[in-house]
Amino acid sequence: MPVSVPSLVPAAVQTAAWTGHDTRLVVAALLGIAVVVVTVSWAKLNAFIALLLGSAVLGLVAGLSVSDIVTSFSIGLGDADGAAGGAGKTFADVGILVALGAVLGRFLADSGGANEIVDRIVDRVHGKALPWALAGAAALVGLPMFFEIGLVLLVPIVLLVVKRTGRPVLALGIPALAGLSVLHGFVPPHPGPLVAIANLNADLGLTLGFGLLLAIPTVVIAGPLLAPLVSKYGPQDAEHLPTSGGDLGGADETTRRPKLLAVLTVVLLPVVLMLARAVAEIVSGKGNAVHDLLYALGTPLVALLIGVLVAIPLLGTAVGMDRRKIGATIDASLPPIASTLLIIAAGGGFKQVLVDAKIGDLVGQQAAALALSPLVLGWLVAVFIRLATGSATVATITAAGIVAPLAGDLSANHLALLALSIGAGSLFFSHVNDVGFWLVKQFFGLTVGQTLKSWSVMETVISVCGLAGVLLLSLVV
Repeated sequence: MPVSVPSLVPAAVQTAAWTGHDTRLVVAALLGIAVVVVTVSWAKLNAFIALLLGSAVLGLVAGLSVSDIVTSFSIGLGDADGAAGGAGKTFADVGILVALGAVLGRFLADSGGANEIVDRIVDRVHGKALPWALAGAAALVGLPMFFEIGLVLLVPIVLLVVKRTGRPVLALGIPALAGLSVLHGFVPPHPGPLVAIANLNADLGLTLGFGLLLAIPTVVIAGPLLAPLVSKYGPQDAEHLPTSGGDLGGADETTRRPKLLAVLTVVLLPVVLMLARAVAEIVSGKGNAVHDLLYALGTPLVALLIGVLVAIPLLGTAVGMDRRKIGATIDASLPPIASTLLIIAAGGGFKQVLVDAKIGDLVGQQAAALALSPLVLGWLVAVFIRLATGSATVATITAAGIVAPLAGDLSANHLALLALSIGAGSLFFSHVNDVGFWLVKQFFGLTVGQTLKSWSVMETVISVCGLAGVLLLSLVV
């Protein structure tokens, strides 16, 4: 039910104008989110189970029948063939892309391609330029790789460089972490950005372009510029730290590394194809042969599949992998992301229950009444869920579902910026309920307090810089 209240009227007065049904929807949303938060943070259950339970509570309190909740969660109530949304459509839109990205990342790990990028840069850069080089190398490695895998690959190199140069651990570690984290939160094919794009129906090419544009200053500020301020909170040398992060990929690296040009081709090809599609849509129309070709090749599924097919000869055969080893590399890339794929699908179902219960419409009406920018609202909601659950993916899914009704009136550019503002909010202040927090603490030999003063501060800087960049871009695009 629309609420017609001037934006200057206090929130309390606006709340008084709500109907009983509106209040019920607010309670349903809060209880659904609370179930997710408690199940993840206190009960320590997987977010997949938490999202299933949260969807059930949300739907029941909002007044949906059990059968409607199941249908909404699975395919959406709006269209029986699944076009409306739900877990099925979310997996179709996002899950396959995440899987292809994981295959690319595993080839980069097992072939030694990631180490080739970092070593080539580090060997040629010294002194004050070294943190900048590590940030750039981490960002490049982070394009196709999940954060955890990139972290495991880079930690040994960072610690070896620390031992070689005598620099404080965090003086070089923070730039590398910033490069990985920014790309993970801002740029497809990482799960968070892909989920936001799918749920908001944003254009992937535009989001990718804006994400890369925002990533550069954000990495600079949260990496090389922030590192000197927080390096005092970590070990001043790496003498007593292990030089390996664990086994999340790359443990079976081949002895013959690929050429740097081959590595860069595999890493950048899907990105170039998707950006080319976005440019083609801007400068020409359908029916033009070049436009149609670039549109087809730049379709995310096609672009990533081409990247995988190119990786097989360049990062597989070229380094001595036979057909059995290539198959094993692809097989090994998929089990580690099974949980992520289930969480993404369940998150899509949770989002759709929010939509079908009309909770998103109510949020949209109140946001319009308060004249609150969707860009800021998306960031704030993602920040709240991130702090509560520790999961950037859950934060992205929930925030996108809540603000989705506001997206209908936005231009394609601002839809892309909304996806990025949610991604930025999902990175805010990583703390003890985030797996990434403990990975960084362990790998760099930090105490909990030191991790909060360095890694958590860095994540907050990334989040705030991301929002600031989105708001500035919204003024000119």
